[in-house]
Amino acid sequence: MDFQLKTLDLAGAAAEKTDALVLLVAESAKPGAHALERAIADARKAGDFEPKTGKVLALYGHAASAARLTVVAGVGDGSARAVHKAVVAAVGALKSHAVRRLTVVLPALPDGAAAVQAATTAAADASYVFTTTKSKPEPRKLEKLTLAVPDAGAVRAAFDCARATVAGVEFAKEWGNRPANFATPALLADAAKTLVTAQVKCEVLGPREVAKLGMGSFMAVAKGSEEELRFIVLRYSGAAKNDAPVVLVGKGITFDTGGISIKPSAEMDEMKFDMCGAASVLGTFKALGELKPAINVVGLIPSCENMPDGRALKPSDVVTSMSGQTIEVLNTDAEGRLVLCDALTYAERFNPRAVIDIATLTGACVVALGAVRSGMFSADDALAAALHQAGEAALDPCWRLPLDDEYAEGLKTPFADVANIGGRAGGAITAAKFLQRFTAKFPWAHLDIAGSAWKGGGSKGSTGRPVPLLLNYLLAQVQQRPAATKKVANKARAAS
Repeated sequence: MDFQLKTLDLAGAAAEKTDALVLLVAESAKPGAHALERAIADARKAGDFEPKTGKVLALYGHAASAARLTVVAGVGDGSARAVHKAVVAAVGALKSHAVRRLTVVLPALPDGAAAVQAATTAAADASYVFTTTKSKPEPRKLEKLTLAVPDAGAVRAAFDCARATVAGVEFAKEWGNRPANFATPALLADAAKTLVTAQVKCEVLGPREVAKLGMGSFMAVAKGSEEELRFIVLRYSGAAKNDAPVVLVGKGITFDTGGISIKPSAEMDEMKFDMCGAASVLGTFKALGELKPAINVVGLIPSCENMPDGRALKPSDVVTSMSGQTIEVLNTDAEGRLVLCDALTYAERFNPRAVIDIATLTGACVVALGAVRSGMFSADDALAAALHQAGEAALDPCWRLPLDDEYAEGLKTPFADVANIGGRAGGAITAAKFLQRFTAKFPWAHLDIAGSAWKGGGSKGSTGRPVPLLLNYLLAQVQQRPAATKKVANKARAAS
């Protein structure tokens, strides 16, 4: 989709050659002299429209607008969250019409930059269509979005960030939505290779290389599938070589049957989404390639299928992880942590400033937080605060859950160093406690996205989360670095 940002007042926006015009109206808005403003004032006076968040009023063929369709949408207090909801509602109201060009008019709001980001990502989200596996695909109707703002120069950086976020989110959605036979570990590795640029490098390790590394836990999960595992290593170099990277680790189980501890058949099709952690890493790298920030980032994706087979991992098996720790497998459906633990150990070689793993890890997190917030775990207060703040700013929120040592008691076993499950109670926390055992050498956080990575029911599909959160976090790290370090990083980036 083509995105444009223009400095336009209402009169200028109304004169644009566009199929539809969306006017965002805050509760505090005062009636103006333009004919459309007078029409809105009349509608409010008659009780036909209230500028509460998400409320819409459609006007067809209004004489004051060059567009054949005009939609007035309320943004309440004018917050970014309200703008996002309003644009989603407005685009939804236009879905039955052949709208290819859309102009959204943003008034002066308390945070214009956040409003621009919210409007851009909302329009893309509301118009997204998955077509890859359809014989007669009907792509999204919306081809061009123009944002009319009071001062384009003042919000240009936010607009550029929003466009990159959309690119990343839609890349993550594409691979999250693909069925397992269109998103095998090998195909996921091919997707990673498409991200290669002058600043993004990709290395793909197969079974032989992974065996040499001693990733016994990861290999054990892959044993039951005919699809060979892949370990994907992405490197984005935007800063000086000696600048410690942030490492993102994404769970890449391209289909999860549960293995020998097989899942119920109902809704098992949704286990194609079990690689959404990996998809979010790919999407974040897509966005980094667009924005080119001065930071170093490594992406690690352990990818395989979890299938039942004569060679498959069995309950009671003991496997040896790359760290040397032995793990008793009490449930083969707790496989995500078994592939992540080896990737976390591999992350040590990068001497990272922080490591964040992202995984559709536990149904317990869905019970705890539903689909609104991702679960977040970290023993590092500064990292946890930064992730929470990034999520709030990106409208991709997370919530910190505890990591008390007592929660690890259930992981004790007489037959290995640790068991891979700790019982039903506090399941999301015990899973995080398991992962924490492999993170002693770096600041670490775990994002459990089992509730936020996809939607079920009639709106089934990947959400692309938490790409916005991750990108916002990474960009904030650039802004917080000392000026001298930034100059060195910028020189290195220019030289490349």
